[in-house]
Amino acid sequence: MRAYERLLRYVKVYTTSDPNSGAHPSSQRQKDLGRILVDEMTEMGFLDAHMDEQGYVYGSLAASAGCENAPALGFVAHMDTAPSFSGEKVCPLVHENYDGKDVFLPKNGTVLKVQDFPFLAQHKGETLITADGSTLLGADDKAGIAEILTACEKIQKENLPHGKLCVAFTPDEEIGEGALGFDVEHFGADFAYTMDGGAVGGVEYENFNAASAEIDIQGVSVHPGSAKDIMVNALLVACELNSMLPAEEIPARTSGYQGFFHLDGLTGTDAHARMGYIVRDHDRQTFENRKRMLLEIVDRLNQKYPTASIRLKLHDSYYNMAEKIAPCMHLIENAKKATLDAGVEPSIEPIRGGTDGATLSYMGLPCPNLGTGGYNYHGPYECITAESMDKAVQILLNLTQAYRKPQGKE
Repeated sequence: MRAYERLLRYVKVYTTSDPNSGAHPSSQRQKDLGRILVDEMTEMGFLDAHMDEQGYVYGSLAASAGCENAPALGFVAHMDTAPSFSGEKVCPLVHENYDGKDVFLPKNGTVLKVQDFPFLAQHKGETLITADGSTLLGADDKAGIAEILTACEKIQKENLPHGKLCVAFTPDEEIGEGALGFDVEHFGADFAYTMDGGAVGGVEYENFNAASAEIDIQGVSVHPGSAKDIMVNALLVACELNSMLPAEEIPARTSGYQGFFHLDGLTGTDAHARMGYIVRDHDRQTFENRKRMLLEIVDRLNQKYPTASIRLKLHDSYYNMAEKIAPCMHLIENAKKATLDAGVEPSIEPIRGGTDGATLSYMGLPCPNLGTGGYNYHGPYECITAESMDKAVQILLNLTQAYRKPQGKE
């Protein structure tokens, strides 16, 4: 079975995570896919495939004869899809021999335009996979799952030599909780790769430091006709707070290593308002300065409006994995070589986001991220090609060969 064939089945399983549930997994529906994966892994020869109560799927393949002293290599992907766009009743469409032109999807007037997405032209003649325009596709990260299991199936069927291989599929990555209940010791790998990147060939080991900020504004609400010198409009305070942040330091104005403040929620009335931000920066000191800036702004507004109340809650989500990968740069060098050997030019770029691998690296499991071949995640324009997935599978196979010897290198 090719990886894309697995993907077509997996995306039909509704696995969107829920940031408001407070449970783990955040949605029980993620376990529906987990059970399917456990069955497939068992059929494939994983002797210990299982899913725990929190929805984590684990399994391993014992080292082949002669490779028992090789390091245990792990592969990780996540089962949930982003709650930012519908992931229910996904209808995948297969565009064979894609003509390199605009793709008109049948729902909601959705069009993948080459002018907007120039990468499409590079995949002319390939098998392009999209949703129907009413949902996201779910290649993030069901493509990673499909590629990992396809590589493992090939290893088993062709009796390819390999050290111990550890596989895990996690819930709730999209809401920043993918590694919350991950059992590193039980997983059993010396180091690992997450398959959760974008274009195939991506090798990522630098990511944002990340925090969330929740701001609660209690205003003073009175009748507008008698409000002079009394009313404090909570919505206007929210607007004022946002105006005190650097206007150019937002996602739409930044790239590469540049950080940002992203207002991702604003609700309320003149009496009470809530704001939500995500705070991102690759540099740890600048990251800390950004959080300090928010604290100072809130303090200034509380002084300016003493009859109101502005409260800030900050929560760190994950940190830049680069410092944890630095002692294990063989992971990067081997990934680059594995990519080249698969006929793909490796691309080393900072992640403008995060993966489970960032948190896992700080939990003692060095874990850079590899591209799955997908594009335009978290929305109706998401797409991937079968051929890119084939290349991702080959990269994984090449890595298993690179780590079949004790030192992890040829």
